[in-house]
Amino acid sequence: MENSDGSSQCSARDLTGRRTAWFLWYVPILLVIVGSSWDRGRLWLWVPAFAVMGAGCLANAIRCGRIHCYITSPLFLLAAVFVTLSACGIVVLHPGVFLLVVFGTCCLAQCAEILFGKYRRRA
Repeated sequence: MENSDGSSQCSARDLTGRRTAWFLWYVPILLVIVGSSWDRGRLWLWVPAFAVMGAGCLANAIRCGRIHCYITSPLFLLAAVFVTLSACGIVVLHPGVFLLVVFGTCCLAQCAEILFGKYRRRA
């Protein structure tokens, strides 16, 4: 049975509850963790990991309107760009601070779902 806000329909379309979540978020998070202690491989691990997570969140925001995905999609895509710019010497990357900001923002995005609900209401 569908709720008045359509949340059961949204839940059925949510990628976070599917096996694809392993490829879109869990494996990339593992790559970010490995890259955090491997300076030479950081570019090759972090850029694709953040790009995949950002694309997954973008797809999820479009598919089901998941609130935190509206925040994390641009965050992850910008993180991939920032890491690329740091590899080119354009910006300075402080890995610990960078990850604290990225994953701290992800936690805040999850908290937004407590306040606003899991899914965006569609008109």
